[in-house]
Amino acid sequence: MNIAVDPRKLPSLAFERSPGYWSTVLRRFARDPVAMTAAAVVLALILLALFGPHLTPADPYQSSMLNRLKPIGTAGFPLGTDELGRDLLSRLMVGARLSLFMGITPVLIAFVIGSAIGLLAGYVGGRVNTLIMRTIDVFYAFPSVLLAIALSGALGAGIFNSLLSLTIVFIPPIARVAESVTTQLRARDFVEAARASGAGAFTIVRVHVLGNALGPIFVYATSLIAVAMILASGLSFLGLGVKPPEPEWGLMLNTLRTAIYTQPWIAALPGVMIFITSIAFNTLSDGLRSAMDVKQ
Repeated sequence: MNIAVDPRKLPSLAFERSPGYWSTVLRRFARDPVAMTAAAVVLALILLALFGPHLTPADPYQSSMLNRLKPIGTAGFPLGTDELGRDLLSRLMVGARLSLFMGITPVLIAFVIGSAIGLLAGYVGGRVNTLIMRTIDVFYAFPSVLLAIALSGALGAGIFNSLLSLTIVFIPPIARVAESVTTQLRARDFVEAARASGAGAFTIVRVHVLGNALGPIFVYATSLIAVAMILASGLSFLGLGVKPPEPEWGLMLNTLRTAIYTQPWIAALPGVMIFITSIAFNTLSDGLRSAMDVKQ
């Protein structure tokens, strides 16, 4: 899987953002029931990550071999138990925090670093643009999954190394989008007018370019959160991410894979959570892109 940049998925940049632009975007977004549903799911997941560890019905780390692999609906275990007899509902609730952290954090860091790199390359242009973008293109020689696995394998297992690997994977696509958007904005009339009026490069970038470029870049970065969660879960599944006994959905899939023939529904529950979260973030990103599209 490679992270391709599709220009059609970026909001149009037909004019400079007016003061009432974002209120218009919010109104358009609020009229989209699918996007609002996705936003509600994402908000529920964030609240679960924040407060879930304090609301668990049982200790997510307490094991009991007498209660291992209890089916869904067992008294005291609404979603059954895992291979060590731990309450699966509690572990899913606690795992939301770590799973969302592993999905959002590398994208957020890559958003800051990649945006800065792309803005620099797009505004300066010339040899600086060529040097930066050709370096970025080197990362596209490797599929994102293989690059994440190779970096995690070289750095070693662990949360910090996984975050570092995923951040490196997501910087190039975000930088490419930022460079593309900045290059378009650099040729706009309002930027030329600011330059003709004597405004410095820093002022032009801060006032005219940054405010107009961050929206499309943010929308694209939002779509990468689902990819980040899947990659983080894959690293944990392979033993290169979160270490036991921490509850993380990808790691839970790995430890429950031996129960797929005896309790398939229990083994599938962490995957269902990953699927729901990925769909919610992707739908939210599509809703934001449609609301920001000035051509509609």
